[in-house]
Amino acid sequence: MFGLGGDASAGEGGGKERMERIGEYAVYATPMKEGAQWRLAGRIENETAEGALVRRFIRADLFSSQDDAVETTFRKAKQIIDQHGPALFGDGAADRPV
Repeated sequence: MFGLGGDASAGEGGGKERMERIGEYAVYATPMKEGAQWRLAGRIENETAEGALVRRFIRADLFSSQDDAVETTFRKAKQIIDQHGPALFGDGAADRPV
């Protein structure tokens, strides 16, 4: 499952978007409201001379609170960054799901 764009004030599913820096990357938690639960979703951004590179991710994990979804999103983003390293943005594509 991969996400669609969100704006700076609201997450992809109506939640508030939150940002945290992980190393050189800006990670945005954008939990998606599904019924009474929140789905883990976010994006990882890397600023380059050519502009921002973005990787979006949505996972199957559901949480009863938005705060739990946000907290886990940051942990998952760190895992993605640690696993992929520089290759995460190695293709230079502006927007690609992970």
